Amino acid sequence: MAKTKFARPHTLERMAETLHASHSDADDRTDAHMNVHVGESAHTSSPLHGRKVLSFVRRSARLDARLQRAIDNYGSDYILSDIAANDESLDPAERFSFTQSYIEKHWGNVNPLTVEIGSGQGENVVAAAAAHPERNFLALEVYDPGVAHTVLLAGKQGLTNIRIAKINAPELFAAMDAGVADEVWTFFPDPWPKMRHHKRRIVQPELASDVHNALRKGGVWRIATDIEDYALHVHEVMDALPDFKNLGELTVSLPTEHVGKGNADVAAELPHADFTESARFDGRVLTNFEKKGLAAGRVIHDFTYQAV
Repeated sequence: MAKTKFARPHTLERMAETLHASHSDADDRTDAHMNVHVGESAHTSSPLHGRKVLSFVRRSARLDARLQRAIDNYGSDYILSDIAANDESLDPAERFSFTQSYIEKHWGNVNPLTVEIGSGQGENVVAAAAAHPERNFLALEVYDPGVAHTVLLAGKQGLTNIRIAKINAPELFAAMDAGVADEVWTFFPDPWPKMRHHKRRIVQPELASDVHNALRKGGVWRIATDIEDYALHVHEVMDALPDFKNLGELTVSLPTEHVGKGNADVAAELPHADFTESARFDGRVLTNFEKKGLAAGRVIHDFTYQAV
């Protein structure tokens, strides 16, 4: 019999109202800081049709002395500098292709590859790389401090199986050959709590299609969020796709309608339905951000979708 974990919609969504503002602190949240292609309105036929908008807020940050030393000492060992069109671009070069040959060139082997979308400060991906030297890891992050901190963590341990790319995830996945990845991770992406911003959420059908293509048969996309409305969004996108199988084993009760910033309290009174989710992925380290969420009573929603 499936176990049941009950979400707390009113608690979760009140937290969601403050999470977006605090999301800019890269020490608190690993993030999917990537571009998505979305329509002008939620009423368009596809949320991915139309102009390109960002699922992150563009900003620059100067590196402190410690992080700058990390880049100076280790940057050339870990940062993939031949993907982007130029030094200012977050998109791959026009004819770039992420292939098995590319992996072999930069990692020196063809071991199974895990790609983390929005690696933040790098805690998860670096810990996984240290624990699994038999696997390769690619961290995708667009913010310089996050890139530098990941470089610092990896360099201090002398890891050889991890690389970092400052690049937009959807555009990179669109440039990936079929079957080059073994796993994809997206942990605690920006929730974009306002209703008019839901179209900016990173998990979208177009990205799912490209992730599916990049995954080997049987590979998985692991997703985690502490926002109930985002969990509903993931179910709406992913459970509807015939080429992904939900490997969850827990039954979760969620509202069947979306709420946004300012009207989150109504979630508790909305109709609910049961959805299937996964137990917490034990390969994800417990970051300070996740600890704070648990201490505040938020429910963590984990998803495992297998490419079929």
